[in-house]
Amino acid sequence: MKRAFTLILTIFLLTACASPAPEPVSNTTEPTLPDTATATLTATEAATFTPSPIPPTATFTSTPTETPFPTVDSLKAIVTSDKIICRYGPGKNYLYLIAFNKNTPVRLLGRASGNNWVLVQNEPQKCWVDSKFLELKDGGDLRSLKSMYPDGYKIPVSPYYGPTTVLSATREGDQVTVTWMEVIVSPGKYEDANMFPYIVEVWYCKDGNIVFDTLGSRVPFITFTDEPGCAEPSHGRVYIQEKHGYAGPADIPWPEQ
Repeated sequence: MKRAFTLILTIFLLTACASPAPEPVSNTTEPTLPDTATATLTATEAATFTPSPIPPTATFTSTPTETPFPTVDSLKAIVTSDKIICRYGPGKNYLYLIAFNKNTPVRLLGRASGNNWVLVQNEPQKCWVDSKFLELKDGGDLRSLKSMYPDGYKIPVSPYYGPTTVLSATREGDQVTVTWMEVIVSPGKYEDANMFPYIVEVWYCKDGNIVFDTLGSRVPFITFTDEPGCAEPSHGRVYIQEKHGYAGPADIPWPEQ
């Protein structure tokens, strides 16, 4: 009897000292991240952050467009700059004719061969603007315009001056220096103080392509770069510029490479 009582007391004490069973965890509620756990990069981390590399199988190729552009008589465009100057010739050093304000619609009639200037319909005198300040409409492409310069368009002729004469054209490496006979242009009452009395048109070689540029000079000589490596020959000419128009041109006898 005493042994049975002792056994029952031992079982009772062991049961009272055991830890309670854990409560079951619900699988229906996901933990929520605190607001401070937002994935952001500190300045230091951003400076050292390296994106994952593109897998070797992800390749990107560009296929050149071989489709020729059909020639069109004109294109519609709109002025995107606050104001652009329309000039007598296709370059920034020709005389100012008129200015177009932003959002002015214009009609383009042609382009200059070798640069990005385009001929604008403007009555009574057509003029030239830099196409980078225009937005083409109706999906137009400047390459579809006819090449109008140097053939197809004549800059206004001066009624008061005759052409100059090129005296020499020499080369030292890639540097070409052209010298011509001086012509004194009389400053008129309304003459532009920034006007160049000489305009030198050059079609020169750069990076394997013939590039057209118009250079202004206030003295009867100029030096510019003409690289080797073009399939077409470089060439150029000199104009006298005054407020009524242009005298010339005087062709440059191009020095050999």
